[in-house]
Amino acid sequence: MILIHPPVTKPCEPPAGVAKLAGALNRQGIPCHILDTNIEGLLYLLRQPVAASDTWSRRAVRHLSEHMASLKNTNTYQFPERYARAVRDVQRVLAVSAGEAGVTVGLADYKHEHLSPVRSADLIHAAANPQENPFYPFFKKRLPSILEKGKTGMVGISLSYLSQALCAFSLIGYIRTEYPEMKVVLGGGLVSSWMRRPGWKNPFGGLADRLVAGPGEQPLLDLLGRERTEREQSRPDYRPLPFQDYLAPGFILPYSAASGCYWGKCSFCPETAEDNPYRPIPVEQAMADLKALSAERPPVLIHLLDNAISPALLRALAEKSPGAPWYGFARIGRDLTDGDFCRALKRSGCVMLKLGLESGDQGVLDAMNKGIEIGMASQVLKSLKKAGIAAYVYLLFGSPAETIAEARRTLDFVVRHRGEITFLNLAIFNMPLCGPEAGNYETEQFYAGDLSLYTGFRHPRGWERKLVRQFLENEFKRHDAVSAILKRDPPVFTSNHAAFFVRL
Repeated sequence: MILIHPPVTKPCEPPAGVAKLAGALNRQGIPCHILDTNIEGLLYLLRQPVAASDTWSRRAVRHLSEHMASLKNTNTYQFPERYARAVRDVQRVLAVSAGEAGVTVGLADYKHEHLSPVRSADLIHAAANPQENPFYPFFKKRLPSILEKGKTGMVGISLSYLSQALCAFSLIGYIRTEYPEMKVVLGGGLVSSWMRRPGWKNPFGGLADRLVAGPGEQPLLDLLGRERTEREQSRPDYRPLPFQDYLAPGFILPYSAASGCYWGKCSFCPETAEDNPYRPIPVEQAMADLKALSAERPPVLIHLLDNAISPALLRALAEKSPGAPWYGFARIGRDLTDGDFCRALKRSGCVMLKLGLESGDQGVLDAMNKGIEIGMASQVLKSLKKAGIAAYVYLLFGSPAETIAEARRTLDFVVRHRGEITFLNLAIFNMPLCGPEAGNYETEQFYAGDLSLYTGFRHPRGWERKLVRQFLENEFKRHDAVSAILKRDPPVFTSNHAAFFVRL
């Protein structure tokens, strides 16, 4: 079995999805090979000779080795301007190295001028013409030595983000052309979302032998004719991956203690809209996994991938360190208002918590069924600040219950808590296509594609996306307090690198 993580995702930590699948296969004695074609493919492009025709490109190429090394050096993160220049110059070299008309390759994205990842016809075109993809020379050079060994076997491709879709299908096209006897299994978060769209019909029957929705361990074992006899979930296996290549100052250990969300009540949430069940790993096992994985290869940082770390796991982490500094998403709740509890989290290694506040207006929060009280959110931010834990706060603008008046209350909240909010993520509301709420509004096409996960809608109070953007650009971001927070956000890598800026 061959498991592949395709380009393009942020190349700062190993891919958790294929590592989790590898752990399940290893536990059953099934040999498998993991291949991260994202980090390997990006490095391949960066190492190609380029004809730089402008001053910026020539400078970026000249200093590329220096920049790559600096992103792996903790000292760089003490100097935000130096870090930002390194990231932007590496991005520039990638853009020049890709060298394909109409294609933009970055450290976190892949865009095509004419092909869209939300149109199945375009993905099928990418599979039929893999030679058009800038990663094709890398696929041709890297994959034969691996695929030849198991050419009558099975290859699993993990597709979680839109930024991977066109490359993933180019990869499938290459495999189908050169190794037509291999079975192709396609899974991952994006595939799961596609399959849970209303009226889903598989347009990729001639390309993938099987599409998998949700966790892939059991479907893979079923396809391979193995029964899973134990209830205990398998520990991820990161050992085959190229730890030394990732762009971070040390090994970042990604770990998921649950799929789905334990709260599961927020209106307009994709997890709720897609009816994804909450499947937690027992807390004792999660703590044992983190301890064992940290001992196997000591990480500089643990990234907890859960949609929201459960209260039970948070309490366990407060009692005992997982073995390294850590961060992840947490719900704003009563526990985090307790200063002693926050200090215990800090002692256990908590460097940063990501908080999905969404709005500073209580009416908007109630309409979204967030289960958050503004007063509690304020106390949580103050408790985290006093404990020395950074707060990465996520805000969402333009939901059906919000107008500019409520958005200004969010601005007021941020200004009042400028000293407690370390980082900010600003997003504009998207209406999930398959959510029950979509039927309550006049909808319209959002993306021109049959695989779109969102729908446009007529805002019931007239605050359309154009007006939301104008507010964000002309008022919210221009406030001195907000501007100062936004300037701290690491370009491109954002929350994945943010913890390194709060002095581990």
